[in-house]
Amino acid sequence: MALDEPNDLDNIYDIDGFKYVINKEFLEKAKPVKVDFLQVGFKITSGYDLGAGCTSCGTKGSCCS
Repeated sequence: MALDEPNDLDNIYDIDGFKYVINKEFLEKAKPVKVDFLQVGFKITSGYDLGAGCTSCGTKGSCCS
């Protein structure tokens, strides 16, 4: 998640006064996308499969060396 300016490749959603910008192509791969505000930040969940991950660090979708 990052601050960004919308462009022609994005969908824009205005929810409770906040604008969410998400790339249309990515949204098709990741939907449904859910953004929750927590006391310590945001939690983003989606249907996007990040792969098996890496067993050495326990992260999903990245590989550690």
